[in-house]
Amino acid sequence: MTPNGSPPSPALDLTPPSLTRRMACWLYEGMLLFGVMVSSGLVYFIAAYWLTGLAPGDMNLHPQLKSGLQAISFLVLGVYFIWMWHRGQTLAMKTWRIEMVDLQGQRVSRKLAFKRYMASWLWFLPPLAAAAPFRLSVIEVTVLTLGWVAIWAILSRFHPQRQFWHDALAGTRLISARTT
Repeated sequence: MTPNGSPPSPALDLTPPSLTRRMACWLYEGMLLFGVMVSSGLVYFIAAYWLTGLAPGDMNLHPQLKSGLQAISFLVLGVYFIWMWHRGQTLAMKTWRIEMVDLQGQRVSRKLAFKRYMASWLWFLPPLAAAAPFRLSVIEVTVLTLGWVAIWAILSRFHPQRQFWHDALAGTRLISARTT
């Protein structure tokens, strides 16, 4: 029996997918989430307009509204990823045949999925924090973020199982999906 009470998986292959495949999946995930984020942003702006009477262009004048959009985005992404990771795969992971499991090769709990979601922000927080005091343009922040993402991805080469470091922190691992 495993620590979570389920029987061990028979001869589970814990081979990690290649870095190229994981990064392609990451980019594809971003494309899929674009529609989700636009939809949630639209709902937020409509609700904010009804509550405040401000047009979307005027919302930059009110930092609370911008912070509200960021909080809603964080929540929407959290619900999506925690729910999908608890099931084993996001939509992009299914396409790229990548699965997420705990260290014993079992499906992750919601608690572990939440832990991974929080740790996964290490992909973005350092470049955003570094850019904040300098008031960089969107293009400069994007370049800085993509540079950090490349470094973060390459650092997985130094992990003993070639996992991303946020997976190591969360106690999860990405494996090549089981064929049925």
